[in-house]
Amino acid sequence: MATVILVRHGRTTANASGVLAGRTAGVRLDKVGVGQAERTGERLAAVPLVAVVSSPLERCRQTAKLILDRQNGSPLAPIDRGITECDYGQWQGRPLSELSKEPLWSVVQSQPSAAVFPGGESLAAMQARSVAAIRRHDAAIEAEYGPGAVWVAVSHGDIIKSILADALGMHLDLFQRINVGPASVSIVRYSASRPDVIATNTDSGDLSWLRATPATTDAHVGGGAGHEAPSSDSGS
Repeated sequence: MATVILVRHGRTTANASGVLAGRTAGVRLDKVGVGQAERTGERLAAVPLVAVVSSPLERCRQTAKLILDRQNGSPLAPIDRGITECDYGQWQGRPLSELSKEPLWSVVQSQPSAAVFPGGESLAAMQARSVAAIRRHDAAIEAEYGPGAVWVAVSHGDIIKSILADALGMHLDLFQRINVGPASVSIVRYSASRPDVIATNTDSGDLSWLRATPATTDAHVGGGAGHEAPSSDSGS
């Protein structure tokens, strides 16, 4: 089975100022966000990626480029609207401090499966189209490059949280329990029997073990031996 690495974009000017950017054009990484994305690119440099799929929004394309710049090969770099940001409708561009006073806020927090943003999309629709996009790319990449293929999807916080919730078998109403920080790395493998969530919300650590071909799709009873630690002379 192929491996998908879910990367959230680095911190943006909107994140720093507490504004819900949504699909607003021109929202870019700030200085901190560039540094975060560079560090993620460095972590992924040890992994030969076959593709880096990005949301069309600038902050994700910036993050994807910083990952691609550190790859020795030439991974595919498609843009996919299926993993673009949630359409927050009339909430887009407004301060989070103001939105937290809206009646819908409590629904988003406690029953997100029922949340529909005024003039926008529902969180349920957001999850359905993003999960479908990830599974579609994953199946195509495995068919083209084999079960050892590793690829990246660069997307947004709520998108990645919803994909992880699906992979974990969690109801969407529980997805707010998942944290996905800027430029963080989460890892999922999809098999015929079930998804396997390898890691969530990591911002440090060696990833060179992903170069190895994945083992059996069966779960390791008792927990298994895990992957090998990096050698002391690896320079990490």
